[in-house]
Amino acid sequence: MKDRPGSFNRQPLDAGACFLLVLPPLFWAGNVVLARGVVDLIPPVTLSFLRWAGALFFIAPLTLRRVWRDRYRLLAGWRNLLLTALLGIASFNTLLYTATRTTTALNCALMQSIMPVAIIVCCFFLYGDRISLRQFLGVGLCCAGAVWIVLHGDPAALLRLDLVEGDLLMLIAIVSYALYSALLRGRPPVHPLSFLTVIIALGTLMLVPLFVWELGRVEPPEVTLPVVGSVLYVAIFPSLVAYFCWNRGVERLGANRAGLFINLIPVFAAGMAVLFLGESFHGYHLVGILLVVAGMILFHRRGGG
Repeated sequence: MKDRPGSFNRQPLDAGACFLLVLPPLFWAGNVVLARGVVDLIPPVTLSFLRWAGALFFIAPLTLRRVWRDRYRLLAGWRNLLLTALLGIASFNTLLYTATRTTTALNCALMQSIMPVAIIVCCFFLYGDRISLRQFLGVGLCCAGAVWIVLHGDPAALLRLDLVEGDLLMLIAIVSYALYSALLRGRPPVHPLSFLTVIIALGTLMLVPLFVWELGRVEPPEVTLPVVGSVLYVAIFPSLVAYFCWNRGVERLGANRAGLFINLIPVFAAGMAVLFLGESFHGYHLVGILLVVAGMILFHRRGGG
């Protein structure tokens, strides 16, 4: 049954879905930083391919029987599967990792801050979803809080940004993932693990030609502890766990409402820096966190509009 335009925005808040949606930004918080840290160790397409090939290695033995049981519904929804695999698996992470070779982690984080807006725009054009003025203000507060943390509370830092090719790639990546999130509404009616397994398999296959092409142009990565550890991390946490939780959260809460949780990425990144890297907690962290939390409460609050 088709959802009415904007119906997801009027549903009661689902605490279980909120918990699911908090986990992806927790795991994604280290993804851009990790990519920036291993940019000289692992080529971008290779990292993306190994990430999803590793994820497939872990998930396939657990889900193949379920996929076989769902095969007819999966085949009936082949268009959605191909699109979501292309946008959310093959394209987004490859573009992100490629972008980090020429742009900064700061620029990447700033770009990610506009993801909720991109998702809302995609849902409007695809499904006619609309949000109220109150929800629009909530989105604005969330984005402002995320940007405030990324800029370390210094708006003048925007004037010092040096835009390069990687920023354009990151913008394309944002649009790609926004479309992926919006298209989850039309995914085949199968078990979430069946859907995730198939799009990971399809996305990995799509990356094979690019992976082979890249291997012909650059040296393959050495098998070292940092390389293996990085691949295992991105294969398990930002991929399998985060994508499963994200897909389920979007299914239960809607892409518009789920998109706001992406602005928790800089919040978690700041917390990790304080806990694990010994960095200081500053006033701009508190201001940014309060803005993000206030925006999410305002957006999800039940009421008029």
